[in-house]
Amino acid sequence: MKKIIEAEGAPRAVGPYSHAVRVENLVFTSGQVPIDPGTGKLVEGDFDAQVRRVMENLRTVLMASGTDFSGVVKATVFLDDLRNFGRFNKIYSEYFPHQPPARSAFQVAALPLGAMVEVEMIAFVA
Repeated sequence: MKKIIEAEGAPRAVGPYSHAVRVENLVFTSGQVPIDPGTGKLVEGDFDAQVRRVMENLRTVLMASGTDFSGVVKATVFLDDLRNFGRFNKIYSEYFPHQPPARSAFQVAALPLGAMVEVEMIAFVA
């Protein structure tokens, strides 16, 4: 059975989608861009600030789904500029210091609201 996850404390969706969908013990998050949940606007700051906001938004969604970063098995990363790949990895590794999940990363032409980064995840609930 499919369960729709709407995470309190995560930014509201900017379109017709849910924060995540849980099917049995798997969680599929929607892509998170760096929206400040308090203001509903793109977070102020540089690329690093955007990455941290995205990861904190994902933490909130994962927790509302019954899991956390330790349950993530796959991440997909969208960057507006692959020259930021190293900076992304540095911050991302803080959230996955041991046994990081499988991951893909892509440069895209544009992201919603002019964001520099978007990340989606698949996780399991133990």
